[in-house]
Amino acid sequence: MNLDCPYLNTHVELSEEREAHIRDKHPDLLPAHRDYLSQTVRDPDEVRRDPRFTNSLLFSHWFPDLKGGKFVVVVVVADPPPADRYWIVTAYVARQLSGGTVTWKRP
Repeated sequence: MNLDCPYLNTHVELSEEREAHIRDKHPDLLPAHRDYLSQTVRDPDEVRRDPRFTNSLLFSHWFPDLKGGKFVVVVVVADPPPADRYWIVTAYVARQLSGGTVTWKRP
């Protein structure tokens, strides 16, 4: 499955294997909130660069109706050229954001 990502001006891939990982490890997100995952990639509140993995970006979006108000964080990996592929490695629900360097924030 490909998700539109205006921030990257391309699509981001969510493979069946990665979707199964998210569903197994983060059942509070998938399958019930699949639309939150795609909305986070499409319309993030903030994008951070992961300090441990410099080719990874952390997209986050606040959802007030998710478990009393939580962030969805989607971790997108950027494969270097010539692949130029963006893919989701994981996604999870968080109370607060921590770590990483903010590269973009909604005004």
